[in-house]
Amino acid sequence: MNNNTLYIVMPAYNEEGNISDVVSQWYPIIDKLGGDSRLVVFDDGSKDNTYERMKELQQPYPLLVAETKPNSGHGATCWYAYQYALEHGADYVFQTDSDGQTHPDEFWKFWQQRQNYDLLIGSRVHRRDGFLRIIVTKVLKLLVRLTFGVDVKDANTPFRLMKRNFLSDVLQIIPEKSFLANVVMSAIAVKQKRKIFWSPITFAPRTKGKSLVNVKSIFKIGVRAIGDFKKINKLVRAGLKPAAYN
Repeated sequence: MNNNTLYIVMPAYNEEGNISDVVSQWYPIIDKLGGDSRLVVFDDGSKDNTYERMKELQQPYPLLVAETKPNSGHGATCWYAYQYALEHGADYVFQTDSDGQTHPDEFWKFWQQRQNYDLLIGSRVHRRDGFLRIIVTKVLKLLVRLTFGVDVKDANTPFRLMKRNFLSDVLQIIPEKSFLANVVMSAIAVKQKRKIFWSPITFAPRTKGKSLVNVKSIFKIGVRAIGDFKKINKLVRAGLKPAAYN
């Protein structure tokens, strides 16, 4: 019995200029694994032709699945993607972004370690994605420490491999519309003393498209995160599920 079905999932918002290159870069991993493994890109209600381009790419890349949904933000789209992968039988789920900033060749060191850990996360070193994004990561790290009481190396890295059982457990705690699903997942994993593999990864600058991060968005992220993190931390401590609050 094959217990190595992998779903690579990617949220995509207004990535018309990047999506073709990114799919061509990541698809060989799925092609090599074969079987029921899939590359699934989730269009998050883009205003450009991202989804149309995704559908066109399904012909040359038959193991590519193009999905679309109303816009809900990166975190909520990741949550949706994880649930989708579990429902379709994934044994392992790998998440990265569709902006071309991560390198597929660095995936295999994570895959080789997959059976030994619940969660495998890339830690971004020598980042070249802009000062404001680095500030976002530092702010989130501080907020995680203050609310969850744990230190996380790189909480919101879009380069993570998750074992099915771990992902199924953690999604029962993270609310469906959580806008920082990956950050919360990292914090919960550390707090619960799960087996975590950290490894440095390259994080390249964006070559196409536009980053949505600015000073105003950083402030909004911080304010919203404080409230969300406190609520979720109470659930973690109480062993409750998201239905316990609105």
